[in-house]
Amino acid sequence: MHALYNLAAWMAQPLLRRKLAARARAEPLYGQWVAERFGRAYAAPAVSREDERPLWIHAVSLGETRAAAILAQALRARRPGLRLLLTHGTATGRAEGQKLLQAGDAQAWQPWDTPAAVARFLAHFRPRAGVLMETEIWPNLIAQSAAQGVPLALANARLSEKSLRAARRAAWLMRPAYARLAAAWAQTDADAARLRQMGAPVAGVFGNLKFDARPDPALLALGQRWREQARQAGRAIVMLASSRDGEEAAFMQAIAQARAADAAGLAGIQWLIVPRHPQRFDEVARLAQSHGLRVSRRSAWPQSANEGTGANESTNAAPPAADLWLGDSLGEMPAYYAAARVALLGASFAPLGGQNLIEAAACACPVVMGPHTFNFAQAAESAQAAGAALRTPDMPAALAAALTLARDEAAHERAAQAALALIAAHRGAADRTAEAVLTLMDESQHQTPP
Repeated sequence: MHALYNLAAWMAQPLLRRKLAARARAEPLYGQWVAERFGRAYAAPAVSREDERPLWIHAVSLGETRAAAILAQALRARRPGLRLLLTHGTATGRAEGQKLLQAGDAQAWQPWDTPAAVARFLAHFRPRAGVLMETEIWPNLIAQSAAQGVPLALANARLSEKSLRAARRAAWLMRPAYARLAAAWAQTDADAARLRQMGAPVAGVFGNLKFDARPDPALLALGQRWREQARQAGRAIVMLASSRDGEEAAFMQAIAQARAADAAGLAGIQWLIVPRHPQRFDEVARLAQSHGLRVSRRSAWPQSANEGTGANESTNAAPPAADLWLGDSLGEMPAYYAAARVALLGASFAPLGGQNLIEAAACACPVVMGPHTFNFAQAAESAQAAGAALRTPDMPAALAAALTLARDEAAHERAAQAALALIAAHRGAADRTAEAVLTLMDESQHQTPP
């Protein structure tokens, strides 16, 4: 059966190349270093010396890379000069990972999960140990690493009920992959129990690394300035955060219904949408315009000297007046959350499992969730219990709850303070995970190098 998986992965390579070429039209990074996906022509040099062997961290996309950044900071604090190898599967992940690189580090695309591509990857970089972030279980990646003496751990590990059911359907393939891990460090007890059902060697429940993130003060200040400028114009900002396909249309339909019922009551609201995926920015802008909304895109706003290049120094220019602001920038989520009075949580209004609400809480932004939060079940439940988040059955109910919270100063302040208290109560995963990673890495030195 594993041979059939290998054959399918090998035969899918031309399809992968076509998919990357199509994605590159909207996100050019997908078209760069494509050969790395197949274990060839790496931009980073091969590792030849024993003392240059890196610690490998695989963070497939943007969210995992941000979690990896928290872990990397904790690791470097304990071991300055540690060499890291970062791998990614998406353009947003690789772009974010670029910010983490220091002298001696390397970055590459994740190898496609064929035995040959993985073997070439391991031979080129010779990692001492590896850390897979959150959910990244690739059978050949894990099997080849184990065979070559490279211990792999699953960090910040989570496994939802939905993903567990899918893994069980392919237990012949996935159970050996989980079992070959050197360790799994789960986010919650429930994640640990599900991981054990798949045979993973759970070595601890460390919590969620994302609670240890500290928002960039400059971005918080930027968002607070946007909030104040909106307040001076008589408006409170209500945001749909990290939205996915279909949710923006539902959001705009809910706005239209609310406007039909009470147009005057919405006069004091500034709408903001931040789509999850950059390739959808233009699509969402067109959608908003088709609903009769005047759109102002963040990418067209005046910038101050401490934003970007500083070429435009209109330091306190307010964002242009519009019905809807479109957050079409990368790396500014703390600013958007700091600006918003309340945020509707993307991917929770469709059966997609929800986006990370911890970042919103760290910025003291109350959250309104839809019914689907299985990807971050524990964080969602904790936020709701603390009073930092509300759960609603659908988008119209979420919009109504968000408007109530945005207008109620006392309720908003209670929710904002609850969000900050939630973050403070759940910190510590970074320290626990860093200690475990370094122990794993040090123990690997006694193994035969690949």
